[in-house]
Amino acid sequence: MSSYDVIVIGAGPGGYVCAIRCAQLGLTVAVVEGRATLGGTCLNIGCIPSKALLHASHMLHESHENFAKMGLNAAVTVDWPQMQAYKNDVVAQNTKGIEFLFKKNKVDWIKGWASIPAPGQVRVGAEVHAAKAIVIATGSEASVLPGVTVDEQVIVTSTGALELGAIPASVAVIGAGVIGLELGSVYARLGAKVTVIEYLDAITPGMDGEVQKTFKRMLEKQGMTFVMGAAVQGADRTEAGATVRYKLRKDDSDHALAADIVLVATGRRAFTSGLGLEGLGVQMTPRGQVTTDAHWQTSLKGLYAIGDAIAGPMLAHKAEDEGMAVAEVIAGKHGHVNYGVIPGVIYTHPEVANVGATEEQLKEQGRNYKVGKFSFMGNGRAKAQFAGDGFVKILADKDTDRILGCHIVGPQAGDLIHEVCVAMEFGASAQDLAMTCHAHPTVSEAVREAALACGDGAIHA
Repeated sequence: MSSYDVIVIGAGPGGYVCAIRCAQLGLTVAVVEGRATLGGTCLNIGCIPSKALLHASHMLHESHENFAKMGLNAAVTVDWPQMQAYKNDVVAQNTKGIEFLFKKNKVDWIKGWASIPAPGQVRVGAEVHAAKAIVIATGSEASVLPGVTVDEQVIVTSTGALELGAIPASVAVIGAGVIGLELGSVYARLGAKVTVIEYLDAITPGMDGEVQKTFKRMLEKQGMTFVMGAAVQGADRTEAGATVRYKLRKDDSDHALAADIVLVATGRRAFTSGLGLEGLGVQMTPRGQVTTDAHWQTSLKGLYAIGDAIAGPMLAHKAEDEGMAVAEVIAGKHGHVNYGVIPGVIYTHPEVANVGATEEQLKEQGRNYKVGKFSFMGNGRAKAQFAGDGFVKILADKDTDRILGCHIVGPQAGDLIHEVCVAMEFGASAQDLAMTCHAHPTVSEAVREAALACGDGAIHA
């Protein structure tokens, strides 16, 4: 029986980051992963391949919409097999990079699927390995609605949507969250007629209300259609593709939508099956996630859990933060994650990013707050890039001026949000941000202008 200080189950962003940090802290580490490549859902069938397709399809959109305006005259067509090859190459570069990091940091990769037969033990195949600490980092899997049978060919999750054999003429997307909107926008740019069916009355549940409305209008201008307040009853394969059946909540009327491809994007659920947690008496939440304490330890001493397997936003960077923090805890140090400063990003065009509280949350709390808002139409760099739609909105405490949240819809929002994250991490005021020099011309000046708008007013508004 081989023995380690730490065995991490799962090699996704949370798992591999945790393992590397443990090794850096002087611990002996192994990672159990059953996939043929490292990186988990994110690198193999999630974040990375979807961003490759988002980038490629955005380049196509630019060629059709803006190239001629800039004096660039070219007939750009789509070679779908080559686009898939490009995506696969991006994935391969990233997953091989994790292998290199494991070798560099002397992290052992135990290939196979893990179970935990007893405290301090991990079984992989016929072998049992011992560990002083075990970290569950098994991630999540796609949630599926009753009455919808996924075959990953016609009725697909995000996994199948990344591997379609051809660009469909029409796509029905069930769910207006991050995954549905990102992949829906990919195929809309590639020429498909995309219809998004959402149960709620607003897209991107939980985001700032003003962002939701503005973002939806932008996507509609790009050709996407939305059916809101619709409860999906089922989806059936047909000779021509599939049909989605749904009821409109406002009048309980029945409707059907035919499409070549149906993308089920109704969220994700923790993936812990096969670990044997029930037999160990590990406490779980009603939603099937592993219950942990403030140090990410489960109800079983020496067994920890992070990432999508536990409560909180299902985000790769949240898992990474928890992976580093739990490594510090296991090594006898202090691990910390500031859950109030975890950004969220939707990588469509324009991008959407947020951190901290929304206006709706602050109103519910009865918080005395102020709003500083600046449109990208007032930003010279954004206008030069045909990206003047959208805005930056900063929320600050009305009495102390401390930044409470930020919401951006516009160019490079996923990058711009991080200076606000740093400011919030250090308890900065909107004035602190407003008085910090920003290079000109950059789209980041819009963040400074929004901070200025929290005070005496933006300059270019």
